[in-house]
Amino acid sequence: MYDATPETLLIASLVIPLIGALLIPLFHRHPNLRETVTLITAGLLASVVWSLYGPVMAGARPELVGPEIVPGLSIALKVEPLGMIYGLVASTLWIVNSIYSIGYMRGNNEPRQTSFYVCFAVAIASAIGIAFSANLITLFLAYEILTLSTYPLVTHKATDEARKSGRTYLMLLIGTSMVLLLPAIIITAAVAGTTDFTPGGILDGKLTPVLLSGLLALFVFGIGKAAVMPVHFWLPAAMVAPTPVSALLHAVAVVKAGVFTVVKVVVYIFGIDTLRQSGATDWFLWVASFTIIVASLIALRQDNLKKRLAYSTVSQLSYVVLGAAILTPLSLVGAAMHIAAHACAKITLFFAAGSIYTAAHKTEISELDGIGHKMPWTMSAFTIGALAMIGLPPTAGFLGKWFMLQGAAGSAQWLPIVVIVISTILNALYFLPIVHRAFFRGTATTSVDAGAVAAASVGAASVRDGEHHHHDDHGEAPFPIVLALCTTALMTLALFFFPEVPMNLANAMIQR
Repeated sequence: MYDATPETLLIASLVIPLIGALLIPLFHRHPNLRETVTLITAGLLASVVWSLYGPVMAGARPELVGPEIVPGLSIALKVEPLGMIYGLVASTLWIVNSIYSIGYMRGNNEPRQTSFYVCFAVAIASAIGIAFSANLITLFLAYEILTLSTYPLVTHKATDEARKSGRTYLMLLIGTSMVLLLPAIIITAAVAGTTDFTPGGILDGKLTPVLLSGLLALFVFGIGKAAVMPVHFWLPAAMVAPTPVSALLHAVAVVKAGVFTVVKVVVYIFGIDTLRQSGATDWFLWVASFTIIVASLIALRQDNLKKRLAYSTVSQLSYVVLGAAILTPLSLVGAAMHIAAHACAKITLFFAAGSIYTAAHKTEISELDGIGHKMPWTMSAFTIGALAMIGLPPTAGFLGKWFMLQGAAGSAQWLPIVVIVISTILNALYFLPIVHRAFFRGTATTSVDAGAVAAASVGAASVRDGEHHHHDDHGEAPFPIVLALCTTALMTLALFFFPEVPMNLANAMIQR
């Protein structure tokens, strides 16, 4: 890998997962070989993408220009610092998610496992295409392929509920991209004469402040994968999918594609100086703030663990949008850092939820009393992920919030500071009671925590004195599941102590 040119590595980053998608079905009758192909493919992809980090930090911007769709608009790939962050997140976590999937899919005897691994590989290829897109046209095509390749994963169980959720997923994501995002791209091409991602943006002096604000709105709401309210409903609906799919949607590819695209459009299409000088984008900050707070309040009321995590994702994604909306270099560094931090922490939380379901067949928070004693590795990893979501050191979740707070304070913007403080408290209120239940709420307790209050508000039974939940005679989930969730929990800690890779890339992103 190290002797290859950056351009060759760029080609390989797209080709490798697609080759994996073609090879996986050949071994559908041999699960061990099929999953070996998946793991080898994931490992090769991560090796290739990591090999691009050095050249990019040295100033290289590997680029490939393909065929023109219309005169002047080509399919093109280019590696830049922000794309490297997303590419590293997607490729690295695919390895861990593949290990987890082996334990989960086998442990739960899930059907159609071959098609699951095929669609996963195509989805990762699409994510890499989004990460390394050189212009809006290429990004849009990869964005749509990602939606279509993940639809079969959302409907994997083939139940009526899964098909209904799949329709919601497809309708909202395809609908927003075709009705809002595509027109935004066409307008940009017409006004700027290009859709190339360019440091400093391509719209300076091209539109009045009002029109600039309107175009930004088309992008923000057209990028449905960012789950900004009110186009967030697809995300909770998709929780019907198996847990490895939920992890893909919430941490590895789909939602990260959304917030990554928002940041990339702000930095490389509009330019933060252009947006700041326009004075017509205050609504951007308010929309992000509204989503953060309201989604946190909804999460607080959920007793179903995956639903609580889903609404937490809606809220946490808008931290990235908030960082972009503050429009300062430091806040953009915070937004980029939060993409990586949220990915590691949230995948840990979903892995833990799937581990609990596989070993104990529990899905509700009100059922988790004392489960930390049965599943100490799972719930310890969950605790690390929860602390990262709250934003407490020594977890990676602290870093993104810190840079956003610094950016907001340095530009005297008090709304994002208030929002981050309030949402941090709300995060603690809906995560810490889960940890308390797992480790400190035994078979005879009279205490009532905030999680029980939240559960009661939706009709869940509260725990009475002397009442206990029976978890049967189980221990941890299968080893691949536990290995994967412990690995991502350690990654969440490691990113706090060794943040150089995403931080270096984020700093390079804001330098022209």
